[in-house]
Amino acid sequence: MKFPNTNLFAAWFFLVQMVVQGWVVETGRTLLELLGAQTAEGSVPARLVGALLLMFAIYLVVYFRRSLPPQGKPEGNGFNIGHRLLLAGNVLAALLFVFQFFESGITDHNTHLLLVQFTTACGYLAMGLIAAGFSLIYQSSLPQEEKTR
Repeated sequence: MKFPNTNLFAAWFFLVQMVVQGWVVETGRTLLELLGAQTAEGSVPARLVGALLLMFAIYLVVYFRRSLPPQGKPEGNGFNIGHRLLLAGNVLAALLFVFQFFESGITDHNTHLLLVQFTTACGYLAMGLIAAGFSLIYQSSLPQEEKTR
């Protein structure tokens, strides 16, 4: 894996974004309204500001801890496959994240309903992939057993 720290950062960002996306949007909306901008509930600017605030919060964790958990060993069992699972989960979560910006522009009810259900399923799959990736990366940091005959 070329950029494991970036992969972990993105996984933490998208995981928190998926789990508490309503709170992230409302935090962004609250900040915008405190600054004097009138925004609708769930609007794109509120989503952007909330995502930037979340990214900043995760960056602060990285800055003060110097890393994000789990910290694996590149030579350990499961490290590479764990990061590949994280990458797959990040791609699915990014698709869900981007869909939320274009969701309001879909006018056909059936298309909107189908895409919402599909992206929700992708979100659940992404959370599972990220959890499995975290588990494998954590497993790579544990002491490895030596094979004996």
